[in-house]
Amino acid sequence: MRTEPGTVRQFALYGTQDAAPAWADLVHLERVPERSSLFGWEIDLHFHEGLIQVLYLTAGGEGGSALMDGKRWPLHPPCLVVVPARTVHGFSFHPGTDGPVITAAQKPLESLAALAAPELLEHIRRPLVLPVDPAGRHAQALQPLFEVIGQEAHVDGGVRAAGMPLLVALFVQIARLAQTSAALPEAVPSRKAVQIERFRALLDTNVRQHTPVHAYADVLGISVGQLSRLCREVLGVSAQEVVNARVVHEAQRELVYSSLSVKQIAAELGFEDEAYFGRFFKKHTGQRPTDFRREARAQLAGA
Repeated sequence: MRTEPGTVRQFALYGTQDAAPAWADLVHLERVPERSSLFGWEIDLHFHEGLIQVLYLTAGGEGGSALMDGKRWPLHPPCLVVVPARTVHGFSFHPGTDGPVITAAQKPLESLAALAAPELLEHIRRPLVLPVDPAGRHAQALQPLFEVIGQEAHVDGGVRAAGMPLLVALFVQIARLAQTSAALPEAVPSRKAVQIERFRALLDTNVRQHTPVHAYADVLGISVGQLSRLCREVLGVSAQEVVNARVVHEAQRELVYSSLSVKQIAAELGFEDEAYFGRFFKKHTGQRPTDFRREARAQLAGA
């Protein structure tokens, strides 16, 4: 994990240039060596806006580690790794590490889990590494789920029809495993990591109030300059950019999935008027809200 502070990058899948739209019902599956072996088994610090990853490491030697939001976990296969959206993370894999990696849109997964099994949300939203007993009943339940998710991910039209419910079923198994198995030991989070986690939690709570950066800094007990330096060091962008990205993400979700008008969405997100919201959205996405909504819905309808 060689990335220097201030150079944390965003990817849809590590090493690709284009970030997949975070509103899409993406469910992608590949195996660890397909990507990690190309980078010497070292995955530098990066993050996925709106995308959660679940790794099931089934083979590989000792000595690997995962770094997620400033916390480091050792990797001892077989084990499960959950990397929620916007978690800055990197991996040092032991050469030969293998197992499936699922990348999926987190918000649709959360929405379905909230209806079917709200207790799963805590497992979807927090980074975690869990050991798996290969002879245990949970291991026997996990492998078939990953296999069928992989099959659906490669069937045209099947991803949105079955991918998300299957992921909910997978997190049911993860929750059961978490109840019966202690998480692998981790380093004590740094003060900076704790502050970033608090900032993100505040942002999730207040994203619809158009809360200014100075208000977040006040709650955190630091100056705006300190908060921005903290974000640049840990996340690679300024505090204002973090806030803007979160607002854009929420706006995209509303435009695609809700029946609210653009004017109503602007009001829901705390904008003074529709025109101001439209300028903000176009500045950060290159599209007007109406154009984005039309193209995104056409893309989903034709997928």
